[in-house]
Amino acid sequence: VQLQASGGGRVQAGASLGLSCAASGRIFSSYGMGWFRQAPGKEREFVAAINWSGGATDYADSVKGRFTISRDNAKNTLYLQMNSLKPEDTAFYYCVAGSFVYSSRNSYRTDSYNYWGQGTQVTVSS
Repeated sequence: VQLQASGGGRVQAGASLGLSCAASGRIFSSYGMGWFRQAPGKEREFVAAINWSGGATDYADSVKGRFTISRDNAKNTLYLQMNSLKPEDTAFYYCVAGSFVYSSRNSYRTDSYNYWGQGTQVTVSS
C-alpha cells in the first residue's frame, strides 16, 4: 500500500482545511486508516482513525468536535476535514494504514499501522 497525502496549506485561525490521502493497492478497503501529526520539536501524535467500513471512528481529545475523518473505499481515498483550526494544529500531517483488528484500544497506537504516507504540512496562523 502506498499513501499520498495532499491538501495541506497555510490558513488563518478559525478557517477550515480538508486533507486527502490517496491509497494504492486493492487491499485499501480492508485496512484501518488514520491521521497522525507532528509539530516541530514535538512527538508524533494521534489525530483520528477510522475502521475499514467507516462505521467506527476515533479522535484525539484535542480535535474532537472540530475534525472529521471519513473514507471512500470506491475511490481508495481517506479524508480529514478540519474546521475551526487553531495555531496549535500546525504540524506535518501523515496518513496511515494498518492491517490490525480495529478498536478504540489500538486505533491511536503508532505500531498499529504498517504504512505511512509522506505527509503534508498544515500551518495555522493567529
